[in-house]
Amino acid sequence: MSVKNKRGNYNHEYHHKQSQYVVKEYSSSQAMEERYEHRTYTHIQEMVKTQKLDKYVYEGPMIRGPQFLTRLRSHTVYEHTPVKLFCTVDGFPMPVVKWYKDDVILDVSSGNYMVQSKGGVHSLEIPRCSTDDTAQYTAVARNNHGQASSQATVVVKRYKQEEESCPYSWMHFTAAMLPKIHYTKINITFLEKFGPVFATEGESATLSASMTLSPNLANLQPEAQWYRDDTRLFDSKWVKIETGRGVTTLTIPNLYKDDEGLYTLRMVTKGGTADHSAFVSVSDGPPPVPNAPGAPMDIKIHDANRDYVIVSWKPPNTTTEGPILGYFVDKCEVGTENWTQCNDHPIKICKYPISGLFEGHSYYFRVRAVNSHGISKASRMSDPIAALDVTEFEKLHAKKLGGTLNVVSYHDEVEAVGKPPGRASGIHASEIDRTYVVLSWKAPEYSSKVPMWYYIEKCLADSGAWQRVNTQVPIRSPRYAVFDLAEGKQYQFRILSANMYGNSEPSEPTGPVETLELRGVPSAPGQVISTRETDTSVLIQWAPPKEPNNLIGYYIDQCVKDSKNWTSANHKPHRSTKFVVSGLTKGETYVFRVQAINELGLSDESQESAPLTVKAALTTPSAPYNISLLNCDGHSMVLNWNKPLHSGGTKIKEYYVDKRRRGTDTWREVNIPPLTERLYKVEGLTEGAVYQFRVYAANLAGLGPASNPSADFTCEAWTTPEPGPAYDLTFTEVRDNSAVIEWQKPVYDGSGPITGYHVEYAKEGTSEWKTSNQTTTSHRFLKVTGLEMGTNYVFRVCGVNAAGVGMASMPSDPVKASAVSGSQEMSCAVDEKSGDIVLSFESCQMNEGSQFIWKRNYQEITDFSKGIEIKTEGNHSKMIFKNADKEDFGTYSVSVTNTDGVSSSFSISPEELGKMLELSYAIRHPIIPLKSELDYKILERGRMRFWLQVEEISTNVTYKFFANNKELSGTSPNKMGHDVSTGIIEFIMDHFTEENEGTFTCQITDGGGKAQSSLVLIGDAFKAALAEADYQRREYIRVKEGPHFSEFLSLQVGDDCSVTLVCKVANLKKESQFHWYKEDTEIIPDVKPDLGSGICKLPIKLFSLKTTGIYKATISDDRGKDMSQIDISGKVFDDAINKISQLAGASAAELVINCTATGIQLQCHMKYYTSEMNICWYHGETKLSHSDKFTIGGTPSMATMEVIEPSERDKGMYSIVITDPENSHKRTLDLSGDVYEKAFTEFQKLKAEAYAEKNRGKVIGGLPDVVTIMEKKTLSLTCTVCGDPKAQVSWLKNGAEVEPDDQYVVSLDQGKFASLTIKGVSMEDSGRYTMIVQNKYGGESVDIVVSVYRHGEKIPEAKPTLTPKTIIPPKLPIDIPQPKTQAAPSPAPSAPSPSPSKAAGRGVKSPTPTRKK
Repeated sequence: MSVKNKRGNYNHEYHHKQSQYVVKEYSSSQAMEERYEHRTYTHIQEMVKTQKLDKYVYEGPMIRGPQFLTRLRSHTVYEHTPVKLFCTVDGFPMPVVKWYKDDVILDVSSGNYMVQSKGGVHSLEIPRCSTDDTAQYTAVARNNHGQASSQATVVVKRYKQEEESCPYSWMHFTAAMLPKIHYTKINITFLEKFGPVFATEGESATLSASMTLSPNLANLQPEAQWYRDDTRLFDSKWVKIETGRGVTTLTIPNLYKDDEGLYTLRMVTKGGTADHSAFVSVSDGPPPVPNAPGAPMDIKIHDANRDYVIVSWKPPNTTTEGPILGYFVDKCEVGTENWTQCNDHPIKICKYPISGLFEGHSYYFRVRAVNSHGISKASRMSDPIAALDVTEFEKLHAKKLGGTLNVVSYHDEVEAVGKPPGRASGIHASEIDRTYVVLSWKAPEYSSKVPMWYYIEKCLADSGAWQRVNTQVPIRSPRYAVFDLAEGKQYQFRILSANMYGNSEPSEPTGPVETLELRGVPSAPGQVISTRETDTSVLIQWAPPKEPNNLIGYYIDQCVKDSKNWTSANHKPHRSTKFVVSGLTKGETYVFRVQAINELGLSDESQESAPLTVKAALTTPSAPYNISLLNCDGHSMVLNWNKPLHSGGTKIKEYYVDKRRRGTDTWREVNIPPLTERLYKVEGLTEGAVYQFRVYAANLAGLGPASNPSADFTCEAWTTPEPGPAYDLTFTEVRDNSAVIEWQKPVYDGSGPITGYHVEYAKEGTSEWKTSNQTTTSHRFLKVTGLEMGTNYVFRVCGVNAAGVGMASMPSDPVKASAVSGSQEMSCAVDEKSGDIVLSFESCQMNEGSQFIWKRNYQEITDFSKGIEIKTEGNHSKMIFKNADKEDFGTYSVSVTNTDGVSSSFSISPEELGKMLELSYAIRHPIIPLKSELDYKILERGRMRFWLQVEEISTNVTYKFFANNKELSGTSPNKMGHDVSTGIIEFIMDHFTEENEGTFTCQITDGGGKAQSSLVLIGDAFKAALAEADYQRREYIRVKEGPHFSEFLSLQVGDDCSVTLVCKVANLKKESQFHWYKEDTEIIPDVKPDLGSGICKLPIKLFSLKTTGIYKATISDDRGKDMSQIDISGKVFDDAINKISQLAGASAAELVINCTATGIQLQCHMKYYTSEMNICWYHGETKLSHSDKFTIGGTPSMATMEVIEPSERDKGMYSIVITDPENSHKRTLDLSGDVYEKAFTEFQKLKAEAYAEKNRGKVIGGLPDVVTIMEKKTLSLTCTVCGDPKAQVSWLKNGAEVEPDDQYVVSLDQGKFASLTIKGVSMEDSGRYTMIVQNKYGGESVDIVVSVYRHGEKIPEAKPTLTPKTIIPPKLPIDIPQPKTQAAPSPAPSAPSPSPSKAAGRGVKSPTPTRKK
């Protein structure tokens, strides 16, 4: 470490030490050191090659240490200036570069340094140097095959005080620290460039560019560097690069989708670079079978070790094929052509671990995709990868013996110590996936000759149940992948070092390492925006998905508008959210969509972009002009400027303003955020100073040129009482002798408000200004008349207030008094069909991007809430008043953008507007002619028919009937209808009563026409009609009417949540019969209908979706039959469920706990429960749904939710919410603390009892209750038993245990078939035999009565006594076995770690673990 000296003191030793590395880069000592490092590295390589020669196939790219193609260069800079160090590094795999300052690793987190790395080019930037940054900087590049370094010195000097403060002040200030290098500037001009390439897999592609060099020096030829997506390409078996004689060519002889991307040619010289880029698209080749998927791509090898690798890839696009079902991974040993499939079944994730490799062998890998149609072609094979220990090189070291002699050996080939190794340290997970974790650790210091290996142990987090992972193969590398882990679980790991003398102590365990869970494909990308790029390409941008889920990239699809023929724009996942789609047809309109992709597959498609027509490339806008000063307060100025004359083909989005003080050349930007308006207040100015300003405009294509500098503006406060200048003068409706001018209000009002404006004009080139309006206008527009045709005029505007006429605005651009050729005027008319008032204009010019701008009183119309619509088709635009009113008079104008000033206007006076409104009303409200007015007719049963006849009606006619201004319903029992052929419209009233006296009206609407007719029934006319109706009703009842429904079927919900169908019948007699039906199937109720009361009820038990349907009721006798039906579904069913929910929710009791053998059940008792009710269960704030973990259901009297196999995670507050349309009812229970412990204990007890009941000893069958047998015969009592573990069987005779001998033979075959055989039975063998079947979970005993009789005696009558089985309880406590992991014997002489029992997994319904075979 250096020590800083006080200013003015000189320390020769310090400065000499510091100056050593100033010229180190140019000394020969470094070259000697590099040669020594190279010889050492070569010796190590030779040793490795010798040891591995018998089984390792050497591949050049696999063993390539870091190499600096461009080394660091020293710099001398001044304080507060930036400096940037560059270097280019090559190697395989790509080296990692770290930066050091004076041999101490650089702290880039401080923000004082910026480190970048791109395509092998590395840089270190110090944005603002200080003298503390004077140091030697070192870039160290490392990979698995070695390291290299490059140094450079940065000396930071102060301007005049350097001699006192810099450690190198002993050197002359003007003396150069290093020789100054002057590079020759070589200008490169591309003559021929390569364009976009669209090819198919299997084809070849060639990119070529020719150029000229100026000057063309033979010894200073540029280097041609080719890149694909910022990755440097080199000559290999995949690409061929040739450069010479002003031409460079890159050839891809056999294209794969991996080759798709943006190709860049970069010609590098000492004085700079020149580059050119184009996109190469590679589509899928013909599939092996039709509609098979495309091949996967971008095969990568991760974590290669001595016996396994992890292979990953990217999935193909499936725009036109079916979804991917999985992938097959193949391997091939280098030097052979034997491809073997690694997985038996397709895997669905784009990452797969492959084990079983041979150490020291090299392999290729490839992947094939599978869908429902077949298997794709194979992907491009991976680069060769060797199954080697990644730490093999770290174990080698070179020892310099003197001179040029070196000895290369392993670290563990030193003297033996004869004791176990030390503990490993630093164990951590370097990679985590769903089913595996890659562990890395630091090996202990070890100096013994005997081999050392490692053991890995794992356990579930916080369980303490350690289990050995590698029981068959010792691990020599301090890096290992542990496979076969469960998704979403937390594990801990620890390491044991071992040798022939024993094991070390276990390392410190890792913290909890949680494996990843399968989270699904990404969500769809967000909004897709397309913008023009060139005449054959479009720039696509989109928002990333909200749920990326390990996003890999995106696929972009394109489609010609309205064709629905989607094609892929890219065939390799694109990482950025921007993409240029090339190869489009100029003038065609396209839409685009995007899919996100991860290792599981493709997301849903994004929404389609807005249609975009491919047009010519955009350009930057021209410069703004006429910068004017609108106000100044002594500290700020308000500026305005004219927009550029040429917008570049698109809207100008931003403006930038620069300023400088008079007499200086340095321009400074004054607005950091870009401006969107042409009015800006520049603040922070110095009072009295003189400033100049300039403005830039920018559009999508970029920043345009700067405007000319403004006039000198002095920063002095304006105090004049008159107003300031108006600004933004624009012109429309230019004709041969008139023009309309518009402007913006002055920013500076003066001493009072502005009361009006004067408009002045003059012929171009003269100063004779004329006032157009002698009387001021209060508007900010004016039509100037009296102009001479063909003459150019300039205009200006002056504001007026009480103090007088203010400053004139800056003169406008010249305006020629000449109408646009072919221009037409606006027209106004009332549409004859719709009655809308329409202003129409047809433009004589239309260019790219032209739009119609409509204004009222020269203010743009933006409020369309009053029914104003603007419709534009081609060059014709209309403004339509859908709901015009008397306030809509005024001057309406329209102008067409991107034309030569095409515009027109039309003035509507209040009188003209009134006439148009009257005509509009007449068109919109025509009168429908009637053939006959509204009349009535009395029908049978006293029904009243009201009718009228129209001349002509359409099928779309609508009508309403009213009685005393109250609308009549046409639903049953009333009827309403019409006949198009006759024009008759009628309404039939079923009950005509005294309440119906009054006026009846019919209103008709047909299209835009309307009609109305009324009928007055009051006084004598009404009494006559009512009397006739009563007479007809009585006659019908007397002659024709039989039993009928006085009230039709309805659904009623009782207070106890019972659901009942109810109806009323009338006019019955003894023989009348009543029947219930559901879906035409008769229902026999438990209680017959009470016809005496006339009220019939049908209870619907257990009301739910199962009980929905069409119910009918009939009443009949010899006089006739009547029927009523109701459809219990839809709204009827929903209303009933809502009512039940309301009653049940109000009756809901508090939650109670009921434990079962499978979990803890929460119960909520209520009046009624059915699954159709709106009931939700919650755990805390999380809504629960029915799953393997939570069982949600209930009985008719309660709702239940059971937590299956509860654990600590399941503690907390549980609640049930019962919701009806008006209220919600919530009940809660805190399942934690003692409540949880008691419930969990009860669950464990029930679970154990259930397990014991299932596995106890049992007699399945085969034994009789009573046996009669003749003396001297052989009796065999046989039955089948079961139990787990196998049950023990014993036999008793009259309560005493049967001792097996020659006569009594007891057997138990296969643990299932038990028998007791009595040979040569005698009378003494009669009695009660008891068979006992039992294991540790209990058992049972069965009695058999044996009756022996002598020969010749009558067979005794068997009278069995039914004796129930006696159940034998289990031994307490009940031990439920847990599944155990079978561990293979360890090769090391250490005792295996115990494997404690593991808790049952989550989501397991049955309390019974899997039976061991």
